Amino acid sequence: MEEPVSTPRLPAQALKPTTTGSKDQLLSSSPGFGTPAYPVKSRPPTLRQPFAAQLNTASTHNVPTVLPILLPPQTLRSVAFRTLTKKHNLTLTSSGLGLLSTFIGKFCGSGWREEGLAERVLDEIAKTWKRNGGGLIIEDGPDKKLSNILKTLEPCMSGGRLDTGKLSRTNSSGATPTLPRSGSLVDRPDVSREDSQASLGISGLNVEESDPQPEEGQRLDVRTYLKVISAFEQPRLVYSTTKKTLETAPGTPSLLPPIQHKTAMFRNRYHLVHQRLMRNESFQAPSFTTSTRPPSLLHSGSSAATLQQAYKITPISNLLGRSGSSHLLLGMLVYSAAGDVALTDLSGSVTLDLSMARPVPADGAWFCPGMIVLVEGTYEEDGSHGSNLGTAAGVGGQIKGRFVTETMAGPPAERRSLTIGSSNSSEPDKINIHTSVGASFGWIDFLGVGSEKGIGAQMRRLQRRLYNPSGPSTSHIAESSGDNANRDEDTEQHLPRTKIAILAECTLDSPRVLEAIRAILSTYNSSATDTNDLPLSVVLMGNFVSTASMAGGTKGGSVEYKEAFDALASVMAEFPFLLGNTTFVFVPGDNDPWASSFSGGGACALPRLGVPEVFTSRIRRVIAGANSERKDKSNMAGDAVWSSNPARLSLFGPLDEIVLFRDDITGRLRRNAVTLANPHGEEDGDDDAVPVGERAQGYEDDVATGMSNTLDKRVHEATSHIPGPVEKRSHANTAHSTHAARKLIKTVLDQSHLAPFAHSIRPVFWDHAGALSLYPLPTALVLADAEMPGFAITYEGCHVMNPGRIVDELGMSRASSRGSGVGRWIEFDVQKQKGEMREVRF
Repeated sequence: MEEPVSTPRLPAQALKPTTTGSKDQLLSSSPGFGTPAYPVKSRPPTLRQPFAAQLNTASTHNVPTVLPILLPPQTLRSVAFRTLTKKHNLTLTSSGLGLLSTFIGKFCGSGWREEGLAERVLDEIAKTWKRNGGGLIIEDGPDKKLSNILKTLEPCMSGGRLDTGKLSRTNSSGATPTLPRSGSLVDRPDVSREDSQASLGISGLNVEESDPQPEEGQRLDVRTYLKVISAFEQPRLVYSTTKKTLETAPGTPSLLPPIQHKTAMFRNRYHLVHQRLMRNESFQAPSFTTSTRPPSLLHSGSSAATLQQAYKITPISNLLGRSGSSHLLLGMLVYSAAGDVALTDLSGSVTLDLSMARPVPADGAWFCPGMIVLVEGTYEEDGSHGSNLGTAAGVGGQIKGRFVTETMAGPPAERRSLTIGSSNSSEPDKINIHTSVGASFGWIDFLGVGSEKGIGAQMRRLQRRLYNPSGPSTSHIAESSGDNANRDEDTEQHLPRTKIAILAECTLDSPRVLEAIRAILSTYNSSATDTNDLPLSVVLMGNFVSTASMAGGTKGGSVEYKEAFDALASVMAEFPFLLGNTTFVFVPGDNDPWASSFSGGGACALPRLGVPEVFTSRIRRVIAGANSERKDKSNMAGDAVWSSNPARLSLFGPLDEIVLFRDDITGRLRRNAVTLANPHGEEDGDDDAVPVGERAQGYEDDVATGMSNTLDKRVHEATSHIPGPVEKRSHANTAHSTHAARKLIKTVLDQSHLAPFAHSIRPVFWDHAGALSLYPLPTALVLADAEMPGFAITYEGCHVMNPGRIVDELGMSRASSRGSGVGRWIEFDVQKQKGEMREVRF
């Protein structure tokens, strides 16, 4: 017999009423259904239903509701034209107008016109578009940039208006970051949030902004506006051939990217050079011509017919079937599979015959594999030539035949003022001569510090006020942000903190180098009676050891490397006043860790990170101790920045850009240069050529001479120029070293790249190759090359300097006493944009 099944009974405690008090008890109005009586106890926030939460929020905050409407694009066109085109200088396409009308009709409702809601929303959309580098045309292209902006603004809409609080929190996800980077010395304390968004175009709206004023008890310091930008923090920009502008590269950079990024790196270099040529008026087709002769890089005579001609670049694939015709090609020098020198572009490649090649200018530049050059000559088709190479003939591969090269030249450099769209009224002749056509890149933020058209005007007013405290009558700061080489030097005035000391090849394992650094620091510390007498910054560039560290050597271990910096810290500790009021910037070389651990002192991949913090702890402690002992707390404290190689110094935002690069580039150019049969341009009948070493004037002073008397003025502009003469220095310099310096500068600046080599010669991280670009040209460039003597030369508005070695190897033989030497460095004046070689005996 089965046992009866009993139902388990509930615990007795569950049936008892709660004892929390009569205040919290809920009486039932219907005991059968358990419905509680009023008032109902509110549920915890986690148990509320979503719909109930929405009702509760709407009733609590009392947000006005917006009734969406269907807004035709034609109705919104007038308001969009007034806001976007007239106010922000932007062009709106039909697709973009349709998206904006749908967005405004949905979130602004019927009050879009009467209450001015649409105009405010369009104004914010234009600012965000400029901040993201969208270009001059607002459209929803394949990248869906406009749709992404509208999605970002959608949660910020409240009652037909933008909620500024929500917008400030969401702005950092889709806009150009304005927060200080890790490599910055300090962010600008005098610039408000509205000024930090100047790159959106606020300064370009003709809005009068007051200059930032210092706080009570605080003085304006130039160091406040000095910023060190690492190569890995610089914005990654690529050129868009469809929009004809620079855009932010999509995705996150990686040290191990896909192989397609390598192709994109060289393609972007070619596009930048090609668009630079197309902006040059010498490559613009004239409206009419009276001559049928094709233009040539080298031809005699200057007539009206010659000036009406224009250069025309022919793609390599278009050479097929045109044997015996003359063409001008633009491409990259490479070596073919058979070992011959070839020229390649985006359409194909062709073998070059350099037996009759003549460089332009004569012996004025280097030509190495990986460089983009202009080649003029005649195409000769040979049916058996392409088949012998074993390569694909036709479009996309190496075409048959050869290109008999007559002249070879680098692409002409473009001044910084022309690239970023600034003008210099003090030099109207030069601006007219070198005018480039097409829209400039004034709205592009190349360094992440703001664009020229965004904050350039405000920073320029602040620069004048800092450098000219007596008033505008003594102002001699040029209005151009990039072309500052010809600033007025007649006004002798003590300007605060305008010098930057640059020391190179600071091998700290050498006692003589430490003595030279002590002598140089003592020069500034002993002569300074106030902080204004101190240098703005002291830049120390590697290599910091004479041999590759941690590469298997007997004296290159980690312990020895740290001891070298500890020795430098002991020297720096002798000058607490200098350390507490100056910024020290350290730029590594190829012998410094961690790159030297794998390269053994050879050519490591660029860009490279700074010296690891584990080796620099003592120097940081010394600077921190000097800051704690400072008497004057109103100025900025001293700092040490361990930057990458290369690195950039930005002063007053986009106005002044100084590139710091440590590399023995001269030796690499000599080892890999393509040998030409006629390097000096010697031809029959060319007896009037001017030797390069006999030039008496530079580019800024003489426009129509320099390469050859047989070159006309227009051809001379298209093929650029040899740099100007070296500044007067205390030590003599031979004509050979001067010519070598000019040749190096012209090669690097015409290529607009710090490493214009093939990937096998100088490896580059593909996703960070934009940090090596010199477009636009900086205001100053430091090429620390230990194999070259020191120089300071201005070329195309860019002042290029090489400090050389800090210790003169011949100093002991020239000195009178045994054991003494000469320490050399460059002192760069940021106000005059000129560097001067200085030396001290120790």
